[in-house]
Amino acid sequence: MERDVRLLPKAHLHLHFTGSMRPTTLLELADKYGVHLPDALTGGEPPKLRATDERGWFRFQRLYDIARSCLRAPEDIQRLVRETAQEDVADGSGWLEIQVDPTSYAPLLGGLIPAIEIILDAVDSASRETGLPIRVVIAANRMKHPLDARTLARLAVRYVDRGVVGFGLSNDERRGMARDFDRAFAIAREGGLLAAPHGGELSGPSSVRDCLDDLDAARIGHGVRAAEDPRLLRRLAERRVTCEVCPSSNVALGVYEKPADVPLRKLFEAGVPMALGADDPLLFGSRLAAQYDLVRRHHAFTDEELAELARQSVRGSAAPAPVRAELLAGVDDWLAKPAG
Repeated sequence: MERDVRLLPKAHLHLHFTGSMRPTTLLELADKYGVHLPDALTGGEPPKLRATDERGWFRFQRLYDIARSCLRAPEDIQRLVRETAQEDVADGSGWLEIQVDPTSYAPLLGGLIPAIEIILDAVDSASRETGLPIRVVIAANRMKHPLDARTLARLAVRYVDRGVVGFGLSNDERRGMARDFDRAFAIAREGGLLAAPHGGELSGPSSVRDCLDDLDAARIGHGVRAAEDPRLLRRLAERRVTCEVCPSSNVALGVYEKPADVPLRKLFEAGVPMALGADDPLLFGSRLAAQYDLVRRHHAFTDEELAELARQSVRGSAAPAPVRAELLAGVDDWLAKPAG
């Protein structure tokens, strides 16, 4: 018999804002605003995606942009965050860091600063309502100019006391050099934010090295391609840099053919800390607990190993010491109870 992974306390560190939406909510908001959704977003099944070529990534981004265009008012943002928190609580999450590029929402929400404040207000109220501590990682878009990233970093630092804990860099890592964004990340780190850029997903180990060398990353969004370089694995393990690994997303985007191909064992046995994440459940069809199920099913992780993954997610988070202690004690309790 196996223990229920939904009851395993864990931290969720890799979840994108629009991508966290319930499919039913997207349908309702699209209807509310008269947005025509492509069949890929209305079929009840995750869309077939392969982002390993330019066309595939463009299609993925297009679907994401269409979904985001349905978030037009503060109440839509509040609904999204509230429902996301409810889903996370049901999956055993005791700490959520949700990632957002506010510049993408600014045109519909009255500007960049109003967009950030609407998002942070929604996070506050969802946190109070569900009891789930939620924080925000503000992410720059590597397809935009590095000066935009600096502006965003300065703004992110201004909202440290309102729940912003990290600074990220998202979109196609094959475009734009990490070092072009070094100043933005320096601003963020100097302001007390955790550096968590994407790397090692669509590009190989070199993109992970760039995140370490140029951006002084404390965490890497994805990072799985580091498995192709033993020296890089040792470096990640020695520096205790957490990789936010999203197995369902890796398969959906064609980074790996099947779940068993995601190099979770390799990372785990090399001592690289990992935090399993759902990435974009709206597009990939599975949430947080399903990632733990996948690791159990396709990589034969024992309950003790799943518990260690949960601990690693907590240690890699920006959660304060009392929250960490409570979650880690909960992991021990989960293991202490008999399976079945």
